[in-house]
Amino acid sequence: MITAIKGFRVRRAAAVAVTTGAVLVTGALTAAPAQAVTTPTITAKGGFLMNSATGKTLFTKAADTKRLTASTTKIMTAKVVLSQSNLNLDTKVTIKKEVSNYIVSKGASSANLIVGDKVTVRQLLYGMMLKSGCDAAMSLADKFGTGTTVNARVKSFIGKMNTMAKNLGMTNTHFDSFDGISNGSNYSTPRDLTKLARSAMKSSTFKTVVKTKYYTAKTITSTGSTRTMATWKNTNALLGWNGTLGIKTGSGTEAKYCLVFAATLNGESVMGTVLTAPDEASRTTDVKKLINYGYAKIS
Repeated sequence: MITAIKGFRVRRAAAVAVTTGAVLVTGALTAAPAQAVTTPTITAKGGFLMNSATGKTLFTKAADTKRLTASTTKIMTAKVVLSQSNLNLDTKVTIKKEVSNYIVSKGASSANLIVGDKVTVRQLLYGMMLKSGCDAAMSLADKFGTGTTVNARVKSFIGKMNTMAKNLGMTNTHFDSFDGISNGSNYSTPRDLTKLARSAMKSSTFKTVVKTKYYTAKTITSTGSTRTMATWKNTNALLGWNGTLGIKTGSGTEAKYCLVFAATLNGESVMGTVLTAPDEASRTTDVKKLINYGYAKIS
């Protein structure tokens, strides 16, 4: 019995010594959790993920390849609007016939704004970012561009979008529209769009808008009465899932399915973009994989 006990003690001591040595000499056991995280495979043609607190890259897939951005373009439209000096979010904008004509001619997504109604800048931001209303986006571009005609003001606003992209270091990005309906030269990359999102999310107004699931606007009609609009539902079905805070979906015949996203859980924050996913379900699966992967890499 004594021999057996002695042997057990010796073996146990040796095992402890080996384990301790591994930690002291290599530090490998400490690093093991991060190394054990398997890099996900995504269906989207392009993807990027960063630690939004530090800006450190966590995942890339063709992250600098230029692609169509669809309605994720509206993130930049919002960024330019919110960067205006002395901005009053309660300023009223009258919806013009040109906006309605544009929606009809393009078959564009709409917040169903009514010509002649007065809508605040704040409401237009919600209509653009939740319902993905191209009518709201055009109304903002017309309001904050400069020129004597709607076309001139819209063109001026798109110029501001490109200036902002340059200032943010979005070197592989160019906009030719305010809403992502490309005129042949509207593109960005997963890395650039994530960079834009990180900047945009510094605005408390932007952050509040994009995390909102439902919003009901009350507009002023041309006769001065109040119109309660049908409630706008956020097109981002991932909101609230595992700490998801936004930011913007996009889809189109050529662009396929896109999403710029941000999520925070237990003090860990990630942000990223997927472009050209084959369908909506695949886009959702891709983003869930990246968010979970990001949390695991940071922890």
